[in-house]
Formats: sequence, C-alpha cells, structure tokens
Amino acid sequence: MRITVIGAGAWGTAIAMAACRIPGHAVRLHARDEAQAVALRDQGQNGRYLPGVDLPSGLNILSGPLAPLVAQAQAQDLFIVATPMSGLRATLQALHAVPGPVAWLCKGFESGSGLMPHEVQAQVAPHLQAGALSGPSFALEVARSQPTALVAASPHATVRDALVQAFHGSALRVYANEDIVGVEVGGAVKNVLAIATGLCDGLDLGLNARAALITRGLAEMTRLGLALGAKAETFMGLSGLGDLVLTATGDLSRNRKVGLLLAQGLSLAQAVASLGHVAEGVYSARTVWQRAQSLGVDMPITEAVVALLDGRLQAREAVQVLMGRGPRGESV
Repeated sequence: MRITVIGAGAWGTAIAMAACRIPGHAVRLHARDEAQAVALRDQGQNGRYLPGVDLPSGLNILSGPLAPLVAQAQAQDLFIVATPMSGLRATLQALHAVPGPVAWLCKGFESGSGLMPHEVQAQVAPHLQAGALSGPSFALEVARSQPTALVAASPHATVRDALVQAFHGSALRVYANEDIVGVEVGGAVKNVLAIATGLCDGLDLGLNARAALITRGLAEMTRLGLALGAKAETFMGLSGLGDLVLTATGDLSRNRKVGLLLAQGLSLAQAVASLGHVAEGVYSARTVWQRAQSLGVDMPITEAVVALLDGRLQAREAVQVLMGRGPRGESV
C-alpha cells in the first residue's frame, strides 16, 4: 500500500513511522515547506517535535503543492491528514478528487463553524471515502514503537479496512468502529477536560478530586455525543474513556500541561507559548461549549474551562464554581 501523510508535526511523523514498520508499504511524509523537509532529511529526525527518535530509512519526505500527489493517486492509495484542526478544511479541499480512502488525525471542533471533522468533510469534499484515526496515543510513544491501540472510525468499510491494513501491527493495534460521531466527540471533548484536570492537579486538590472530575467529565462527553447521534458504548471504549484517561493524567499531555500552568498563575498566552506544540483543547473549548448550548446539553466542566480561558474566572474560582453546584442524582 502507498500511504501519504500530510503534515510533519509530531503526530504526522509518528504515524508515518508506524506505517513504515508494516512490510510492503511505501510511505511518504509531506512537510509544510521545503525548509522543513530538508531539515528532516538532513537530521534523520524530527528535531523540533520528536528529538532523539530516528526516522526510518524507507520514509520518503516530500514538500511542495499537493496537486501532483492528488493527480497521481490511485484507488488503493491511502491519504492521512495530520494537520491541526485549523488546517483540515483547506487540506480536504486539496484532496477532494482523491479516488481512494482519506483519514484525518486531528481532534476537535472547527473554530467558527463549530463542525466536527466529518462534518467539514461533508461540506468541502462530500464524495471522499473518509474517516478518522483516533484513540489514546501520545506521538512520542508511537514513534518509539511502544504499545498503542487506536480506533479506525468511518461509515465506510473500505476506509476502516484500509486503516487497519496500513497501521495494525505488533506494537500498534487498530480497531474498527462505524460510530464516527462518537469517536470524534470523544477526541474533541477529552482535550477540554484535560485542561480542567491539569488545573485540578496544579492546585494540588488530590486524587479524589481528579477521579471525580474525570468521571463527571466522561458523563459530560457522553451527553453531548448522544445529543449529536453517537452510540453510548463508544464512550466506554478507546476513543472515549481511554483517550480521556490518557490525556487527563499523562505527563506528555499538552492540554493537561495548559491546566497545570494556569494553576501556577501563568496567563493563557504564556502557557500556550511555552508548549511549542498545539493544544487543541484551548482552541476547541469555546466551540464545544457553543455546540452544547445549541443542543441544550449541560456541560458545567466545559463551561468553567471556557470561563477560565476567557479570563472571566481565575483558577481557584473555576474550582469553586464546580464544587458549588447543587446536589443532584448521578446519571449521564
């Protein structure tokens, strides 16, 4: 199989490396510009995002316009979009004529439109056979070939099968799921909840508080997903509970790190600048909240995170808002 990964950030590079480990694949990694491509070739590493991890010798690094790649594409080729959510729309527009399967790695709701990735695709490239590759995964661990499990989500069996064929191996396991709505809601909302959990840990509120926050966050995520047409069982799987636990507790989580830094008194601008990577939860929190409001879905943790990011609440005030909620029964 010929696999083209568009976007040479941490996750794009890591997933291209994973594909190289499967015998029989020809893997291309498309960098944003020629200078980045030259650096990757010369260093033999992605020094900015994955320092110390050598790129496979068989990885073909490209740059330049996407049009020639699209023109050469065949039905059995797989294209992976590894841009941030903000770059998905333009990239899918460029890939609209690809005859084979396309999948994206980004997680979130599009700023402005409030759309999930599959909804963006339906607008700009409705004829694509497309889906998402998601689940609990840090790019560095995938690059190091540490055990990881992902979900291939699409309404199209051809896309699910292509993703399994492309990436399922001894270290990376890929499980198919038709519920793309549930998988994408889980991938988006867990980033927002991870900011809240980082805030909790940064204020040293304890493990009891962390467990409560994750559990009620899962209920929040599920409520939104059900309102959007997802299946409840999806949120108990890899792209729901699994991704939430990883992102909310893992030291490699950028979104959790934002919460930790805000708890230390840094401004949002300072926290984001210190990361050197994109923390999608910062950009999607407001959009998640607006989508929930439009559906009449109660998401108090998300609401508090948005107020914190907007500067309307300080760190301890956000916690007080959540703890000050009235008593109620436990339910989704």
